[in-house]
Amino acid sequence: MRPENVHQAMLLRLLREGGRSRAELGDVVDLSRSKLNVELDRLIELGLAEPDGLAESRGGRRSGKVRLSRQTRFAGIDIGATSVDVAVTDGELEVLGHLSEPCDIREGPAVVLDQAIALLGKLREQGLFTQLHGAGIGVPGPVSFPEGVPVVPPIMPGWDRYPVREAVSEELGCPAMVDNDVNIMALGELHAGLARQVGDFLLVKIGTGVGCGIVVDGKIYRGVSGSAGDIGHIRVDDDGPICACGNSGCLEAYFGGAALARQATAVARSGGSPYLAERLAAAGALTAEDVAAAAAQGDAAAIQIIRDGGRRVGQVLASLVSFFNPGLVIIAGGVARLGHVLLAEIRSVVYRRSLPLATGNLPIVLSELGDAAGIVGATRLISDHVYSAA
Repeated sequence: MRPENVHQAMLLRLLREGGRSRAELGDVVDLSRSKLNVELDRLIELGLAEPDGLAESRGGRRSGKVRLSRQTRFAGIDIGATSVDVAVTDGELEVLGHLSEPCDIREGPAVVLDQAIALLGKLREQGLFTQLHGAGIGVPGPVSFPEGVPVVPPIMPGWDRYPVREAVSEELGCPAMVDNDVNIMALGELHAGLARQVGDFLLVKIGTGVGCGIVVDGKIYRGVSGSAGDIGHIRVDDDGPICACGNSGCLEAYFGGAALARQATAVARSGGSPYLAERLAAAGALTAEDVAAAAAQGDAAAIQIIRDGGRRVGQVLASLVSFFNPGLVIIAGGVARLGHVLLAEIRSVVYRRSLPLATGNLPIVLSELGDAAGIVGATRLISDHVYSAA
């Protein structure tokens, strides 16, 4: 069920922020009292909203409160290169249940999407929902947003133009929307994170890949074809290592998860880090998490790896800040768990290289939502669709 007109859609999006009295809604919408009550009553008839008691008196008769239907359920599916997270939320996007499992994006869409659907099945078995009203999906690669399909994603073999939106919608029996993982993380920050009061900001995700979510006036900017924000493939060195995209010297080739693992392995084998050498001997391979653990122990080589990567991210970000002039920059993703050594290096480069007018009041911060950013953002994505005029 969808709202019938733009007024109902606007009211649903306001109620998504929490229940309100009819009088409070009247204070913020440009509708007459009678028209407002007609639209609210129709939303209740449609089962999209419900009465919620009486508000405190404002000097006269107490106004009736309205909230979104308690039966509304959205699913968020956040697919990464090495893991899949799913969650179920209510209409106000409060997470009711969340499950995560390792996965390998290279196994292809059928396997990975089946895994995500199975995780949602477990949440259904827990009694969290009987029917879903929509599902939002994030994937770690470029997406043609109007079509709901990945397009030539560098780290997703077998996914090119796979009908993700249609497949998930058919499987779950509800509307579905697909976007890249960075954009849904930005939506998560916009809804429930540090960007709640910020209309224009950048979210830089540093994980297996590197990407940037661009929010302009409270809305995701995707560009003409959906590839806006793909900063991981900006060239930072003509003679740099080969990237997964086939080009050389990309930012991602220097500071994605695979690049960190490669650098850490080289340091361990050269004797530059006894700590990493010990981890390599024990596990047979190193990851970004090993670099973070080594840095936390004060390992000089690991700290230098982080600083070098942060410097390159800062170089790219400084140009973006001078160009876009955002009100906030959020650093997120698995590699962001490298923490304040990384953040300090990025800040240093951006504040030094960008125009003073652009950085004078610019916070650069680590995400506080962590793994929840993607799933909350995915449900924000689909709720924006469901809470729009049919």
